[in-house]
Amino acid sequence: MSGCFPILVLGGTGVFGSRICRRLARDRGLRVFVAGRSLAKASRLAGEIRRANPQSDVRPCAVTLPDDLPRALEETGARLVIHACGPFQGQDYSVAETCIEKGVHYLDLADDRAFVADFRRLDRAARGKGVLAVSGVSSVPALSFAVVEELRRGLATLGGISIGITPGIRSPRGLAVVAGILSYTGKPIPRWQDGAWRQVHGWQDMRRRRLSTPRLGSLGPRWFAACDVPDNVLFPAVYPGVRSVAFHAGLELAVLHWGLWLLSWPVRWGLVDSLRPMARLLRDAASWFAGLGTDRGGMYVELVGRGASGRDLTRSWTLVAEAGDGPWVPCMPAVILARKLARNEISRRGAMACLGLMSLAEFESEVADLRIETEVVESPALECNPRRNPSPSPFAAK
Repeated sequence: MSGCFPILVLGGTGVFGSRICRRLARDRGLRVFVAGRSLAKASRLAGEIRRANPQSDVRPCAVTLPDDLPRALEETGARLVIHACGPFQGQDYSVAETCIEKGVHYLDLADDRAFVADFRRLDRAARGKGVLAVSGVSSVPALSFAVVEELRRGLATLGGISIGITPGIRSPRGLAVVAGILSYTGKPIPRWQDGAWRQVHGWQDMRRRRLSTPRLGSLGPRWFAACDVPDNVLFPAVYPGVRSVAFHAGLELAVLHWGLWLLSWPVRWGLVDSLRPMARLLRDAASWFAGLGTDRGGMYVELVGRGASGRDLTRSWTLVAEAGDGPWVPCMPAVILARKLARNEISRRGAMACLGLMSLAEFESEVADLRIETEVVESPALECNPRRNPSPSPFAAK
């Protein structure tokens, strides 16, 4: 396999994994192995990608985790593994540990707070093997951190960070994503708020917000609720002066969003241990309402800070996606890092959360051919809509 960089994509036939395979197949310097439990399904996808791009080097591979991974690494000669087999809530690090032991770079799309925040425990082993192992190579914290880094340029003080994601009801919904959300619905979530650790509950702390960009227009008002993501604990550590960090997610249709809010209460009251066993049922039930919604989704990152002039201000980055292109967003950080590793453009080694390995400019360049638009708006902090952002200014206590 001289002259190529072999990549094994675990979960390669899934909602996110299949998109990663399609995107990486554009690069003739890469050999992409579509890995899934079903060889037939992986073969169909690999053939479809090759027909769309005859120059691509895409091959199927059957892998049942964790037992088949050592064999698959040996047979494919993979130099990088992209782990897209969620949900990561409750997963151990056996896949990453196997990759490190074999001297293979590792990226995953984990969005679980504990999984990503504790991933650094593998750092010594990864450094010893000379590999890069990165967790959270997705919308959070890879993209969210890249946006915060861009928005905070020129700020004398960073006081508050607020992040949110809302998919369209017609966008593909992987079972892993649904199971991940349900795993913490109704359960306590740590939040850094007003300079202290507080507790909220999954899919509660409701608020409403409207996302829009000039070309793609508005998504309309959507409800958002508290979610348990790595940013909740990583960002207060990275930005020691920040007084508040909050993450929310929302469903397009209010009836589904508030329905999940109602279901969160039996978990909070201790009547039900977890909603996760209902993942398949709730995912399928949501499809009944698809005709009432769209394939348009979005993301926002908003900072409240103090400029060099001493004036409090708000900077907001908004992303709107349509035509079903929203699911590409969490895939692009892995695509970007895979290409950089293949081209030997990343010198860092060790195990870490995905902070600072990708810039916002790299992400926006990668999505330029999709129906995705972003916009940055700056305004005085006092002009924030209190219903959209009900928290007081992070500087109010000073």
